[in-house]
Amino acid sequence: MRQYDDPVEVRRGEEQDPDQFLWRGRLWKVRAVVAHWVETGPWWQGATDRDGAAGDLLAERELWRVEAGRGAPPARPVPDEESSPSYGVFDLSFDWTDGRWQLVGCLD
Repeated sequence: MRQYDDPVEVRRGEEQDPDQFLWRGRLWKVRAVVAHWVETGPWWQGATDRDGAAGDLLAERELWRVEAGRGAPPARPVPDEESSPSYGVFDLSFDWTDGRWQLVGCLD
């Protein structure tokens, strides 16, 4: 699994799980949610804000491991698309403190 820290735009489906996401200018359609969990921040690090005041020590982020694809493969491979996979398993993270989505891992 490759680790990333890339911002992504996510559309949620009816179940509030990720349905589609835009990563590096490419739209990915979620085919299946493989796993879903919540992580809290390390309590021993004591998050602080810009003014040095202690922040929420139990900040949560929600993670989804999803199988996603860019659609059916083309009949004839396009040269620049050949090296880039059309499906993969991705870890998407939603940070409750700032409302941001990030792609944190990819297995392709």
